[in-house]
Amino acid sequence: MSKAEILGRIGRGLGRIEPTAAERERVAARLAAKARNAIPARAQLPEAERQALFIEMAREAAAEVIELSSLQQVPSAVANWLQQTGIDELVVASDNPLPELCKQLPETLRVRQGVAQAGDLASLTLSFLGIAETGTLMLYSRPERPTTLNFLPDNHLVILQRSDIVGVYEEAWSQLRARYPDSLPRTVNMITGPSRSADIEQKLQMGAHGPRRLVIFLVG
Repeated sequence: MSKAEILGRIGRGLGRIEPTAAERERVAARLAAKARNAIPARAQLPEAERQALFIEMAREAAAEVIELSSLQQVPSAVANWLQQTGIDELVVASDNPLPELCKQLPETLRVRQGVAQAGDLASLTLSFLGIAETGTLMLYSRPERPTTLNFLPDNHLVILQRSDIVGVYEEAWSQLRARYPDSLPRTVNMITGPSRSADIEQKLQMGAHGPRRLVIFLVG
């Protein structure tokens, strides 16, 4: 059944087949206003508490959070994590500052920029924002940051600045709209912990639909 048929049945059930001109105007005005939803008090936190909540919720969702004081520490932290995990290859996004950071990775590590391929073991990307209330990362697609990097490799390594942690989803969407006022990115991904599923025999399986491990390098 098509979307038009489904919406048509709903409209007939409500007795509203064709909206009036006034109804169309009200909907258009509401969409244009982009009014914010009410934000619960529990999500209106000072910066330090907001960042602490993000770390707590991300770890509760089985993400690994590695806290760093500066971007200059990222190459050694990434190299150490990969070495401890037994991985000697990495596919990375090409948006700044990743190209410069990757120059500081060990020569023994095979590094490739571009889209991820089936069989890639680890990827490194930047996160646009972190959302404290659920420990979620917001990432969006662009030529320098292919969406495949978020889902194909077994291990997803993500750099997030502490200053880019917001309290709630509403704030994240507001910032994304502010950055792209005319047209949102083609794909926006919300990632909370590694991929998992318990659909089969109610047994938790990590990596069912994406990475088995999510590692967040929290900088600042």
